[in-house]
Amino acid sequence: MAFLMAGAASAAVAADVDDDDQIVVTGQRQAYRGNFTLKETPQAIQAIDEQWIDNNGLTRLTDVLDLSASVARQNNFGGLWDAYAVRGFVGDENLPSGYLVNGFNGGRGFGGTRDAAGIERVEVLKGPNAALFGRGEPGGTINIVTKRADFANRGRLNLLAGSFDRQRADADINIASGETAAIRLIGFYEDAGSFRETVRSNRFGFLPSVLVRLGADTSLTYDLELSRTEADFDRGTLAIGGVLGLVPRENFLGEPGDGPVEADATGHQLQLQHDFGDGWSLLLGTQYRKTRLEGLSTEAELAGGRQRLGRDGRSLSRQRRSRLYEGEHFVVRGEVAGRFETAGLLHRVLIGADYDSFDNSQLFLRFRPPVVGAATTPAQTNDIDIFSPVYGRFPLPTPGPQTDRLDQQRAFGAYVQDQITLSDRVQVRLGGRFDSFEVKTLNRASGASNQRTYKRFSPQAGIVFEASDAVSLYAAYGQGFRANLGATEAGTLFDPEISKAAEVGAKFGLLDDALQGTISLFSLTKSNVLAADPGNPGFSLPIGQARSRGFELDLTGKLPGDFDLWFSYAYVDAEARNDVADLNFGFAIRAGDPLLNIPRHSLSLQLAKSVDIGTMRLMLGGGVQHVGERLGATGTSFTLPDYTLARLFASLAITRNIEVFADVTNLFNTTWYSNSFNDLWVQPGAPRAGSVALRLRY
Repeated sequence: MAFLMAGAASAAVAADVDDDDQIVVTGQRQAYRGNFTLKETPQAIQAIDEQWIDNNGLTRLTDVLDLSASVARQNNFGGLWDAYAVRGFVGDENLPSGYLVNGFNGGRGFGGTRDAAGIERVEVLKGPNAALFGRGEPGGTINIVTKRADFANRGRLNLLAGSFDRQRADADINIASGETAAIRLIGFYEDAGSFRETVRSNRFGFLPSVLVRLGADTSLTYDLELSRTEADFDRGTLAIGGVLGLVPRENFLGEPGDGPVEADATGHQLQLQHDFGDGWSLLLGTQYRKTRLEGLSTEAELAGGRQRLGRDGRSLSRQRRSRLYEGEHFVVRGEVAGRFETAGLLHRVLIGADYDSFDNSQLFLRFRPPVVGAATTPAQTNDIDIFSPVYGRFPLPTPGPQTDRLDQQRAFGAYVQDQITLSDRVQVRLGGRFDSFEVKTLNRASGASNQRTYKRFSPQAGIVFEASDAVSLYAAYGQGFRANLGATEAGTLFDPEISKAAEVGAKFGLLDDALQGTISLFSLTKSNVLAADPGNPGFSLPIGQARSRGFELDLTGKLPGDFDLWFSYAYVDAEARNDVADLNFGFAIRAGDPLLNIPRHSLSLQLAKSVDIGTMRLMLGGGVQHVGERLGATGTSFTLPDYTLARLFASLAITRNIEVFADVTNLFNTTWYSNSFNDLWVQPGAPRAGSVALRLRY
């Protein structure tokens, strides 16, 4: 797609390929965006569409985001939530990463990992413009555009089987009643083992949507999210003396007797759009979402004095934890978009306001092994042999009280943006956002409470110069403001994060615009950054200031020979900017230390080509992902090695309605590690794996 309309409605394309088929646009525009082509937008944007998601057979958001070199995996909480950094910056490590779903914050809470079944495209909205959305990271914002009801009758069923006893089915059926109402029913079910011994997961979801045309210029949409994940909590493998790879990567070091952890999400979105004419429209929306995570886990003890591993090199002392985490999130917003002329200048404006309410409840129980002494027994420290695990060797210890707290945030925001066309070649964007936060924390165990209120205006500005029909240059600057939820273990509330972001770049078209590209340079800073408190799980510590700067190059489109190309490269230099000492574990963060799990070099390359074989259509493709060396534990020299993964994929359209798909991931069976929190909590990547799928359409 040569141009992505930044605020355009979702396009529904009928599955049939008759000559008279048409693209029918029936959805609603995206909030906070306006109607701008990519070349008019002073910001780098990557849109990962359904084609690339399908080509690779991707079923999880984390895997989709691997296509963007600007996004780096972070600590995924034993596989129970999505966590990532954009351009080197991540939010609170004690919470899942925030992302938008149709412009609403859908990442808050504890609803498990996001499935790709209901995703039409994933937008990586980088840079200073993220300040407009409010409460986001300066590196950028992830916006998921879901598959919504439209007025084309069609359906699709996918059946998949893969390595490690993986079985999956998902369905997508759209039913229209003339051009007045439509319903779209999307569901998925997946049951899978793992290359990790005894570890299994079971996930299912139901994602229906309804579209009602209330008039020629008015539409109403409703989206429901029901999902459940049951998965064994798995902190991964470990490094012995800082050396990875000594323990077989399939060895699970928890306890199967803990049973699975369950994560549930129930969400509702309702949006009304009315077009007034003359380029003006109103978008009203609300979201209510509840999430819940509950279960038991057995995990490596991180404190050296309580850990036997350092004494004999094979006995791992372990904690046992019980969690009941609940989140409740409510949002309401309104936005007007339009255009007008004054003194011969065209203004395209966005004016809006939103209200956000979030409750974060955490009940956390813990058994912790004692300090290891000469008389301390393996049963007392709940040990396991890392080389030859024997599960259930000792009775599972009973966790005791540790944390019982409720954090609440109430936020109001108002924003305005005006993009002024100064000439045929030059456009200027000016805007800003005002935020007012109230943050409360209640320690239900002690009865202690605290609250604070914050207010701030965050400006943004940008300029776009269309140097030619094929090239546009841009520059942008913006500030951001995000309240830090929660408190230290002592009950002290955190100051809000303040960020600044600057970016310059160029957007260009090659080969008669068949190939679209963006090149950008960025510099980001933020203060009052938090990191997880290793001595007090569920709490955070302030680590001060951080900076990220780098370079990106993104290309997508058609090469000569009708090859589809996806290329994404990022160089990111992200580091701490001041000295901080941790009182619990004794580590020290020094100015210039790299940020956790952030590689300097990342690359994603995909090539695919389709050819006709008689009446059939064959698509062949492959990809390479490279991720550089990364810091593996804050305040240490422990690093995760770089890795390069290759994959192959193919599909054969036997008829217009029947397609067979196959893929092989990690083609060369590389040993790799996706992320870590500590040298005893390291997530190993999967070995070589394959899958085959049958795709049916009508």
